[in-house]
Amino acid sequence: MWCASEWKDYILIDAAGGEKLEYWKNVLLRRPEPQAVWTQKSRTALWSKTDATYKRSSTGGGHWEIFNKKIPERWTVSYKNLTFNIKPMGFKHTGLFPEQAVNWDWFSEIIKNAEKPVSVLNLFAYTGGATVAALAAGAEVCHVDASRGMVSWAKENVASSGLSDRPVRYIVDDVKKFVAREARRGKKYDAVIMDPPSYGRGPKGELWKIEDELYPLIEECIKVLTDKPLFFLINAYTTGLSKTILENVTELTLKQKFGGKISCDEIGLMMQDKNMVLPCGISCRWNGNDYYD
Repeated sequence: MWCASEWKDYILIDAAGGEKLEYWKNVLLRRPEPQAVWTQKSRTALWSKTDATYKRSSTGGGHWEIFNKKIPERWTVSYKNLTFNIKPMGFKHTGLFPEQAVNWDWFSEIIKNAEKPVSVLNLFAYTGGATVAALAAGAEVCHVDASRGMVSWAKENVASSGLSDRPVRYIVDDVKKFVAREARRGKKYDAVIMDPPSYGRGPKGELWKIEDELYPLIEECIKVLTDKPLFFLINAYTTGLSKTILENVTELTLKQKFGGKISCDEIGLMMQDKNMVLPCGISCRWNGNDYYD
């Protein structure tokens, strides 16, 4: 498993009983975590001293209960030289997936060692964690997401990290349609990052279901890659796609076309009060470094 172990502003204190307890800098949050199927909690007193807790509704969704009225509407956390804006959202999220830091480190080293300008296409780019990391490593980035609000948040994260002068395009669009247009235009990228949802809709109601759409999207993305691409990163949070499925998909598309190397594994976060790791999805990395050895 690949673990994001170098955070200082984020700490996963514990996870149990379908919930997790986290410090986001100096703010203690308690929120749902379906992977935490065990029941044994540590530091039980701390679980009842949260600044805010996300409560699920029996009819779907939920809301945040704020216990510390001094919590700001939003605040920042830093990872190494990157800074992100955090805000409790309507559906339990905070605007950042801290486990992805292990992938930021991976592709940042590839970008820094490329010894050439690197262009990255970031799809389903959300609030721009990967965009910020790639820009900081020296790449130019095309950031694509169907949500205008998430793209605006990504711009704030880029600015907070002092990277507003770096080359970045922000696109609010359906990912499939955008990639198809880029292919028709003959636009090329050295790398692709994608964080596809299990299920979703584009800005005009376009349906996305990962089991049906992932493979053809990767095939389409191959059309916008350079002749010697650097890397391709796929993140999957759905339990419906296994590590082997992602390996097979990548083998039949990227490796068949370009060679290179594939590595897939779970990503996770170490719990501070247990010698255990909380699984947070699967990442599949294709590295074209056969060309650069």
